[in-house]
Amino acid sequence: MKVLFIGKLKDPHSEEAAQFLSSFDLDLEVVWSSRGEAYPEHLRSWSGDLVLSYLSQWIIPASTLNGAKFAALNWHPGTPEYPGIGCTNFAVYEGASTFGMTCHHMNPKVDTGSIVEVRRFEVEAEDDVFSMTQKCYVKILESFKSVLTQIIKEKALPKSDEHWTRRPFRRTELDALCVLDLDMDEAEMKRRIKATKYDKHWAFIEINGIKFVPTPEA
Repeated sequence: MKVLFIGKLKDPHSEEAAQFLSSFDLDLEVVWSSRGEAYPEHLRSWSGDLVLSYLSQWIIPASTLNGAKFAALNWHPGTPEYPGIGCTNFAVYEGASTFGMTCHHMNPKVDTGSIVEVRRFEVEAEDDVFSMTQKCYVKILESFKSVLTQIIKEKALPKSDEHWTRRPFRRTELDALCVLDLDMDEAEMKRRIKATKYDKHWAFIEINGIKFVPTPEA
């Protein structure tokens, strides 16, 4: 079986997933993706059995997807209620009681392919974007190992009864979520600040062309 694995550069979960694949007798090519780097040209004409996108920082082009005879699968944070960019941010903003990850077939349009598997967890009151993302990473690795074991050993692919419940969130919507306004009440500002903080605050307020961000304690 010829397999193309596209993981996230310097991500320990991606590295463990690639190591797991290497334990099987596969014709395996591993490529590490990094945001801002161009998609490798040689992959556009790739052909084989499986394309596996694991936290990939690229949108995989149709030419690569079409080269997969068996399946082209993607694993990423976000349940079917939260497709697209900023999935965890919007889940925090909306106060979701559960969250998780999705494995799905890839179409040229992101987060629209049929769903293979969904794994969820309960969201705790103290959870934020960072902690929920870390919980997703654990579920993603579990799902990856389970689904790939079934594919390689049984030549079968799980199929979920779940479906995407909305169109994918767009970059413009995530950018808008980061904007604070003096007309907002305190509760709305706090919701946005919590929903847009990861390693740093993304939320900001702009006054006379100058952007101000919340203090770390906010």
